[in-house]
Amino acid sequence: MAVPGVGEKAPSFTLPRDGGGNLALADFKGSKLVLYFYPKADTPGCTQEAIAFGGLTRAFAKAETEIVGVSADPVKAQDKFRDKHGLTFPLASDESKKMLIAYGVWGEKSMYGRKFMGVRRTTFLIGRDGRIAQVWENVKVPGHAEAVLEAAKAL
Repeated sequence: MAVPGVGEKAPSFTLPRDGGGNLALADFKGSKLVLYFYPKADTPGCTQEAIAFGGLTRAFAKAETEIVGVSADPVKAQDKFRDKHGLTFPLASDESKKMLIAYGVWGEKSMYGRKFMGVRRTTFLIGRDGRIAQVWENVKVPGHAEAVLEAAKAL
């Protein structure tokens, strides 16, 4: 499935989250939301990205923007990742991959010539109207959280 484009309505979701309970797109109605998808909890790039977003949570709050990280990891792995790195924003778990597919971020990847299915590092900025304001595909971690913050401030 293709990645939803700018101006499209963000696909709704309800997912289990770190610490128990569920998280739904509807929970963020009327707010700006950064929805970032990462391949695997506690791997180097994903850790770097989570810490970068975590370090900017106050700045995002000032820009009236919430942050949610999503991967296919089970909730238990999300809990460990959150605790190990002191993350203060929610991490959602999509083991069914329904949401990952709806957002077009689950697909074929390749590393060292080997092809496999996985989460493509992608970030969505969703406006207060529930529509996608900006999409970053094939994210390179250095400087990414800062770029998303600038876009959130401008929204």
